[in-house]
Amino acid sequence: MIAGIKKATEDKMKKSLDALRKEYQSIRTGRANPALLDKVLVDYYGTPTPVNQVGNISAPEPRLLVIQPWSKSDLAAIEKAILKSDLGLTPSNDGQVIRLAIPALTQERRADLVKTTKKRAEEYRVIMRNFRRDANEEIKALLKENSISEDESKRGQEEIQKLTDKYIKEVDATAERKEEEIMEI
Repeated sequence: MIAGIKKATEDKMKKSLDALRKEYQSIRTGRANPALLDKVLVDYYGTPTPVNQVGNISAPEPRLLVIQPWSKSDLAAIEKAILKSDLGLTPSNDGQVIRLAIPALTQERRADLVKTTKKRAEEYRVIMRNFRRDANEEIKALLKENSISEDESKRGQEEIQKLTDKYIKEVDATAERKEEEIMEI
């Protein structure tokens, strides 16, 4: 029973850590990365659609993204979506492709991005602690039902705590790597 609770909690923690890593990919670091455009939605025949589903995105140079739409009629919609996004990038449209020049980040913008990174990391630490609390409540419920002994309950809660510590360290390490990437000039 406790093993099942531990396994379910670990699965939730893994998925949350993966979500954090994916979220960090969309934070701009001064390098061209097609993942920057993951959150940009294009009005594609009345349906909000991610840019990577209406065209091919490539990074031919370290500070340039090129979007090759599958249909030339989508150029204007893609350009409009990028301008509306919070990326702060100005697309250049030559009738065939859209080019996005990624400017170097200012020190002030880097500091803002580091703050955002830290804020996200804290949100995910809280998520991990919530998973711990839920698992511990399940274990305590089993103890009340007399399904497990007090020793098993204590052992289970200690295992959940170790799991939580492990994943919080992973969140911290991921955040630290992203901060270093942002501050890299």
